[in-house]
Formats: sequence, C-alpha cells, structure tokens
Amino acid sequence: MLRFPFLLSFRFMRSLAFICLLLAFPFVLIAQSSDKHAGYGIEADLCAGRIIRNNIVFPPIPALSTSLNVAFVQQTDGRKAWQQRRRYPLIGLGLSYTNYGNNDIYGQSIGLYPFIQVPIVRGKNLEWACRAGLGIGYISKHASRFPDWDTINNISSSHFNNYTLLATDLRYHINEHWDIQAGLTISHISNGELRHPNLGVNLGAGHIGFRYFPVSAKPGHIVKDLPKLKGRWLIQARMGIGFKSMQAMDGPLYPVYMPSLYISKRYASRNKIFAGLDYSYYHNVYAFLQNNEIFPGHEKEHSWEASIFAGNEFLFGRFGILLQLSIPIHHTYLREDKYYQKVGYNFYLVQREQGVLKELCATVLIKANKFQADVFEFGLGVGL
Repeated sequence: MLRFPFLLSFRFMRSLAFICLLLAFPFVLIAQSSDKHAGYGIEADLCAGRIIRNNIVFPPIPALSTSLNVAFVQQTDGRKAWQQRRRYPLIGLGLSYTNYGNNDIYGQSIGLYPFIQVPIVRGKNLEWACRAGLGIGYISKHASRFPDWDTINNISSSHFNNYTLLATDLRYHINEHWDIQAGLTISHISNGELRHPNLGVNLGAGHIGFRYFPVSAKPGHIVKDLPKLKGRWLIQARMGIGFKSMQAMDGPLYPVYMPSLYISKRYASRNKIFAGLDYSYYHNVYAFLQNNEIFPGHEKEHSWEASIFAGNEFLFGRFGILLQLSIPIHHTYLREDKYYQKVGYNFYLVQREQGVLKELCATVLIKANKFQADVFEFGLGVGL
C-alpha cells in the first residue's frame, strides 16, 4: 500500500502553511498600497508522481515522489511589444522542493528558476497554459569519495546542477484575486555530464495548486498598433563550447567544440523556424581512443559528430526559448544515438531590421540524448 508521509505529515503541512503565510505577508502590504501592483501575485503547487527511468543502469525507482513549487508571478500588461504579441504572458521566479522518495539514493533537491507561462487557450474563466523554466538546482545526495564514500551513486556527482521545469495546466479563475489549477509537470536536474557520474533525475508528476493576487489578476492591458514584422530569412551561425569528463569520478575535463550553420525564417512576428547542420568535436572521445590504442593514428576521424537539425525559437523581446531536434549523420566512436535534442535560451545583444549584422546573441543550451543530458553548450550566434 502506498504511503504519503511527505504530503500528509503534520510537519510538512505545518511547514507549508508557514511558507505560504510568510510569502503572502508582503502581498498584504502591496494590497494596501495602490493599483500599480495589479498583476503581481503568489502561486503554490503540490506535485506527486514518479521518476522516469532514462538508463538501463538506473537505480530502483521509488513508488512515489512529491514536490512543492512556490512562485512569485507577474501578469504582463503589454507595455512591451513582445508582451502584446504573446497575448500577455505571465512571468515569474519559482522555488521548488522535491522529495524523491528514497533519501539514501536520490536525496532531496531544491530548484530556483525564472520562467514564462504562455496562454494556449484563454476564456472568460478557464485557461489552458504552458510554462518553461530553466535555472539552478541543489541536490542533497551525490557520489563522493572521502569522507562520505558514496561511490555507488550514479545519479549526480555534485550538489549544484541545472534545474529545468516544463508544465502545462488548466486554470479556473474564481475571481480577480484567486485562481485554482491542475496539470502536469516534468522536472529535470543534472550537471550536463560536466562531471561523472551523471544520470540525472527526470520527474513526471501531476499537480494541483492555487494562485493569489492581492490587488487584481487583471492589470489593464495596454494595446498598441504594432507594426507587423517581416517574415525575413536569415543565414545564421553559432559557435559553442562545452566540457565533459570521462567515466572516472573526478577525472579531467575535456572541451567539446560545437559550431552550427543554419537558415531561419521569422513568422507571426514572434517565432523563428530554423534548420541546418551541427558539428561537434569531442576531445574526451579523442583521449579515450588514444588511451586505449583504438584506431591509432586515426583517432580524430572517430571523435566528431555531424547532424542535421530543425527547430523553433519562441521570441520574447531580447530572450528566445529554443527547441531543436537533431538526427546524426556521422557518429563518434562512443555514441550511436538515432536522435538528440537541444533546449535553452538565446539572449540578443543586437536586434536590427536593417544592416548586414541583424542579430548577435549569447546562447546557453543543453544537449540531451533521449532525455539524458550530454553536455552544456555556451556560445555566441550571429544572423546575417
């Protein structure tokens, strides 16, 4: 029989009530100030689900994992053009606490992440929306040598990791102050194989929760006569670098060089579709082949990967959320994946409608093979 100590224990419920009261206190002060704080609120969600296995050597999966997500939220009002083009999305800063159900193996985690939530269908009282967030995470249990001697743990090799959250929910607007919601959440925590071991943890869960706006959930929308942006084509290039270690714990770091060349087309004034060619050169694979005398003299030929890819970028002013699916046409010696994904952010330093250089951006991406993180990519991109 399933037990729910995390959800139903008196200690947990007492802590939840205290956290909600503590976070709500500044909003009481806001409610007494003025209408300029309309759209600011607080949200809390309880989640229950199971860890998703992503490797055949994954440890035993607990019957139940639970989490609590709280967030400060702001309903945008359209004062920036991208807010109106995105139908007035909600932005926020979230804090999550997760109990995976087995402290000896998985430990517990905390995530801190900025996010954006975009409405898919919006009615008078009902709304369907999707949310994406990317930030940092702390996990209490990780593989280590002296003094803990936990060398069997293959989930994580460090306390600090990437934390990613994707969610979708249905929301009912009770009144201008209160919402209730229910939906699905997927969270991911890992260090992107910067250090080994690093299987990471993917948690799929259902959630229920509420949202409270002390002044009003509906700030007055600013409606401007926005010009329609041209559906222009761009030739784009990106140069990225990441770092990987080999299977040995605390082993050396090796660079991974990742140039990309692609074309993009803007559409609906708020999205870009793109397709092109990825190249990756793995110094860790080269070192592995040399150390084991495999393909002597020809190690470089088996240390690179080439892929064709397509994807979409959702634009939010100077920020872009990028989703990419890639199919390798040349593998390294150590990889035979049929596909992989990239997800992450672009931050635009330059955005122009005229001139040779139309875009310049800084990029942070996570490359994942079948939803197991492979490498973090940091780089610069240009659009001509």
